[in-house]
Amino acid sequence: MTQQPQELLATLDSLGIPRVLVLGDLMIDRYTFGDAQRVSQEAPVLVLNADRFESRLGGASSVCQLLRGLEAVVTCVGVVGDDLDGRDLRELLSTAGVDQSHVFCDPSRPTTVKQRFIGRAQNRHPHQILRVDREVKTPLCEALENQVIESITQLLPEHGVLLISDYGKGVCTPRVLQAVIAAAKKLKTPVLVDPIKISDYSRYRGASAVTPNRLETETATGVCVRTEQDALLAGKLLCEQAQLTAAIVTLDRDGMALVPPDGGGVLYPTRPRSVYDITGAGDMVLATLGVCVASGKTLAEAVQLANVSGGLEVEKVGVVPVTRAEMRHDLTRHDKGHASKLLTPAQAIDLLHTHRNRGQKIVFTNGCFDILHVGHVTYLEQAASLGEVLVVGLNSDASVRQLKGPTRPVQNQQSRAMMLSSLSSVDYVVVFDELTPENMIHQLRPDILVKGGDYRAEDIVGRDFVESYGGQVCVVGLVDGVSTTRILNTVAATHRLDGPHVHRSPVVKKAG
Repeated sequence: MTQQPQELLATLDSLGIPRVLVLGDLMIDRYTFGDAQRVSQEAPVLVLNADRFESRLGGASSVCQLLRGLEAVVTCVGVVGDDLDGRDLRELLSTAGVDQSHVFCDPSRPTTVKQRFIGRAQNRHPHQILRVDREVKTPLCEALENQVIESITQLLPEHGVLLISDYGKGVCTPRVLQAVIAAAKKLKTPVLVDPIKISDYSRYRGASAVTPNRLETETATGVCVRTEQDALLAGKLLCEQAQLTAAIVTLDRDGMALVPPDGGGVLYPTRPRSVYDITGAGDMVLATLGVCVASGKTLAEAVQLANVSGGLEVEKVGVVPVTRAEMRHDLTRHDKGHASKLLTPAQAIDLLHTHRNRGQKIVFTNGCFDILHVGHVTYLEQAASLGEVLVVGLNSDASVRQLKGPTRPVQNQQSRAMMLSSLSSVDYVVVFDELTPENMIHQLRPDILVKGGDYRAEDIVGRDFVESYGGQVCVVGLVDGVSTTRILNTVAATHRLDGPHVHRSPVVKKAG
C-alpha cells in the first residue's frame, strides 16, 4: 500500500542507526569543473576554463558514503590498486567515517578511476561534457577471493544487511557472490544487490532482492519494460531466474516496482523532478533500501523512501549524499505546501549546500514585510531573477517592535512568513531576531545580496562580507508611491484613527 507523506515521515523518523556491510567494486571519481564559454580554434570542441577540482568516492565506495549521509555505521569490503588513486580512495573512506580495514590491495590492477569534466554555460547549470575511465575488469585471483569471502563471513554477524554493488570490475565474481550469499542466508541476514547489465542473474541466486534499472531489467529478461504490467512481468521473471524474495525494478521517472515471486507487485510512482545529473541515483536507492531494511522496515516502506532519496539525488550534480533532513524536508514540503518554505537557519544552511552543489546561485534579501503589497512583490520578483534560489530573511515580531514601535507588526511573523511563502518567486523564508540580518548573512553566505529601494550599495548591511568572498550586492527598484507606511496611514485616515500604527523609530536606514 502506498503511504501518505505523513506516514513516510513517521517511517523515516523511526529509522535507527543500523550497521551496514558493503561489498563491491570500489572507484574514485575525479571532477574538473569550469566554464564552457567557447569553441576551440584547433578543433570543433568546447574549451573548458577549469576553476575547481574534486575527488569523490564512486561505485561501491559511493554507496558507503551515501549510507554515512543516511547515518548508518558502514563497513566496506573491496579491492584497490597499489597506486595513488587507491591511497586517495582509502583516505576518502576514512574521512567519511567508513571502516575500510577490510579493503585489500591488488598490485596487479589499477584502482578504477572515472574522470568527469563538468561545464557551465554562462556560469550556471553545470552539465557533464566528457568522462574518461581508467580500469580493468579482470576477475580477482583465487587468493583475493578467499580474503573477501573470509572477511564477509566474519563481519556478517555484526551487521543488519549486506549490500552488493556490482559494477563488473572483477570483485563480485560468481564464486564470491555465491559464497557470501550462502553465508548471509545461514544467518538470515538480508542481501540486496545492485546488479550489472547482464543476461543471466543466476550469479545472484538466493539474494533477498535485486535493484536493476529499466535497461538492466530488459537485458536480463528480454521484456521491453514500457508499462506497469511489463515491469511486474519482468520482476517475476527475475525472481524465478535468481530465486529471489523480491525484485525491485527502478524505472526512473515512473518510480519503482516491487515484485514478489508470484508476480503480483506494486508500482510506486515518484514525483516529477528537475534532473541535473542521474549519476549516483542507483547507488542512492541501494543505500536507502539498505538503511531501511537493516532498521527492520518492510521492502514496501523501503522502496517508497528510496523513491524520495533517488529523486533528490538526480537534482544534484555528481554523487552527493542525501541526508535524512533533506528527505524530511522534501516530504514535509510535498505534504504541507507553502508552510515548508519556512526554515530554521540550520535547515537553510543544509539545503543551500545542496543548491550550491547543483551550481545554483543563492540570492538573499530581508525585511519586515508587515503588509505585503505590490511594491514588495515586484522587488522580490526582481531579486529572484538574479539567481536560481531566493531566500528571504524575515524580521521576527520582537525585532519589528524594536525597529517600528510597540504597535507593529500589524501581522505576526507566522502570518507574514506564510504570505511570503505563497509567492512563487520566494524559495525559502528564514526568521531572525536581530535588528539587522548581518549574522544570518554570515551563516548563509549568499552569492547575491539584494535590497529594494533607494539604498546605496555601501549602506547595505553585509555588503563588505559578501564582497569579501566574491559575492555581489544589488539594489532593485520599488513601485513609486507604494509603501507599508502609506498604506497604514491611508487606513488610519479612512477610519478616522489617530494613526498609532505609523510610529516611526529613529532607526538607521540599512537596518531594513
